[in-house]
Amino acid sequence: MGYTVDSVDEALGLLMVVARHPGLGVTELSKKSGITKPRAFRLLSTLEERGFVQRQQGTANYQLGSASLVLGLTALDQVSLVRQGSKYLDSLVQRFNENVQLRVLDGKESLCVARRDSSHALRIHLPIGSKRPLHAGASGKVLLAFADESFQEKILSMPLSGYTRSTVTSAARLAEELARVRAEGVATSAGEFADGVVSVAVPVWDGSGKVVAALGMSVPVARAPDGGERFVPELRKAADDLSRDLGHRAESQVRR
Repeated sequence: MGYTVDSVDEALGLLMVVARHPGLGVTELSKKSGITKPRAFRLLSTLEERGFVQRQQGTANYQLGSASLVLGLTALDQVSLVRQGSKYLDSLVQRFNENVQLRVLDGKESLCVARRDSSHALRIHLPIGSKRPLHAGASGKVLLAFADESFQEKILSMPLSGYTRSTVTSAARLAEELARVRAEGVATSAGEFADGVVSVAVPVWDGSGKVVAALGMSVPVARAPDGGERFVPELRKAADDLSRDLGHRAESQVRR
C-alpha cells in the first residue's frame, strides 16, 4: 500500500515546474505539470497563500515566492553544514568512539541533520531527522542560548515539559543556564531528556556571525563519570574548525 498523498504530490510537482519555468501562466503550468487547469489554479492559489509562489507584478504569471527562498537558503545552509562537517564527525567518533551529531534549529525544536555512531553495544540511538525539545539536552540549549532574544522569550514564556526528573522546567532556571551557555560557549546535560544519558554540545558559527548548529556528543552516563568534560576541548576545536570552513571569523563573533 502506498502512502503518497495525491494533492501534496501534485502541489510539489507544480512548485517544481514554477521553479524551472518562472513566468508562466496557469494554462502553460497546467500543461507542463499534467494537471487540469482548474486544479492547477487551486493549487497555485494555495501555494501563493503560503508564500511559496507569487504572481509577477501586473501579470497572471507565476514565480517562486519568499517562502521558497527561505526553504532554498535553509537547505543550502544545511547541505553545506553537513558536507563540511562530515570530516569532523568522523574524527570525533574515531577519537572517542561515542555518538556525535550536528543539530540545527527547526521551529521550536532541534533537528539532527548529521551523525556518527559509536560501535559500543550500549549507545544512544539518535537517527537523522530526530527532533528534541530545546530546553532539554545540551544541543537544544546551545541553539536556544544563541537564538534571537525574542525567540528565547517566546520559548521561556511557554510551559516547559518535563521528560525526566532532571529536566529543567523552570523558566527562571533555564534563563540562568542559557546565560551560562553564552558565557562559557558550552552546554551540558545529565539525563534531561532521557535517563542515563550525558550530553555535551558547543556552537557552530557561520560567516554572518550566527550560530547555525550545535555539535554535540551523547554518552551513557557509565562512560562519562566526569559529566562529559573530557570531550569539551576536542568538541570546541572541531566546532571552531568547522565554523572557519563555513566562513566564520572569530573577531566577528558576537555573544549576547
